[in-house]
Amino acid sequence: MLDTRRLITSARNAWGLSFGDGVEGRRRTPSTLISEGPHRDLYRFGEIQGRPVLLVPPLAVPAYCYDLRPGQSLASHLVRGGHTPYALDYGTMQYTDRHMGFESWIDGIIPDAIRAVSELHDGTDVSVIGWSLGGTMTLLTASAHSDLPIASITAISTPVDYTKIPTISPLRLIGGYTGDRPLTTATDLIGGLPAPLVQASYRVTAPQRELLKPWFIAKNLHNTETLARMESIDTFMADMPGYPGRAFRQICRQLILGNGLYKNTIVLGGRSIDLAELSVPVLAIGGTSDVIAPAASVTAIRSVLTGSPSVRFEEVPGSHLGIVAGPTSENSTWAHIDSFLKDVTQQMVTAL
Repeated sequence: MLDTRRLITSARNAWGLSFGDGVEGRRRTPSTLISEGPHRDLYRFGEIQGRPVLLVPPLAVPAYCYDLRPGQSLASHLVRGGHTPYALDYGTMQYTDRHMGFESWIDGIIPDAIRAVSELHDGTDVSVIGWSLGGTMTLLTASAHSDLPIASITAISTPVDYTKIPTISPLRLIGGYTGDRPLTTATDLIGGLPAPLVQASYRVTAPQRELLKPWFIAKNLHNTETLARMESIDTFMADMPGYPGRAFRQICRQLILGNGLYKNTIVLGGRSIDLAELSVPVLAIGGTSDVIAPAASVTAIRSVLTGSPSVRFEEVPGSHLGIVAGPTSENSTWAHIDSFLKDVTQQMVTAL
């Protein structure tokens, strides 16, 4: 006998995916705009209730990467844990932003946000969490500005040794002969890497997911939660903005081809930035099935942060986005963050 309730749910989900607004409307954690400016809007989730945490998104990624939906929201998890999370929002990138490079973030946008959050908490040091390039920019910021009120850094899926990323090996091989011209010539002409290319490149990293999506939907048509998770990821990828031209060149030259983070040869704004200068506790997290930032490229962080009082590395199940907002995040990535932040808080209290 057919399950009537299951049939009704399947029909409703099929309609939502095909003709409606999806299986679930957008549901985000309540947030308040604290300050705004060009590519630097700052939001607070919930009310001030505990130690501050700043969430730094990567470039070319929507700021809501930390708050996709209920059950896929690190921001909401932090609120429930008694923290006061904040998030930076860079907005979209236009042709007029083509001259923005990493300097714009590590010397302006991120330090300004850290200081603003600290001031809202009576000068308390801020724990900073960055995913992917958000972690890269956070590490560079802390290394370049030792005076910032930073309590700790969590770098999620942040590659340090780019030679450990198989998917970019062909680019590194070609770049060894040609430099970055094949990667950057076109983007120089149009002022950056446009959003459609960013979205397409992200999808290419998970070809199986794209090919099997019709079968996945058919198999799970009765499971609203599973489809809602799929839908949130599809929406997220469709909303990805582009890279400004200067920042994209720096990624190609200094990170991908130069492997500058691992070699400590990052040069920005006319000065060299040495990760060994970073002097706060760090937690690095890598995913077992992350093809964008394999765990081997992430764990290399332990060999370069020689000035940090402690560097932890944790390997968790999941893909590049999955370890931040996947079905196992709460019991893996988020649990490690909880433990790390608790230890950092205890150390701060002991030091008083």
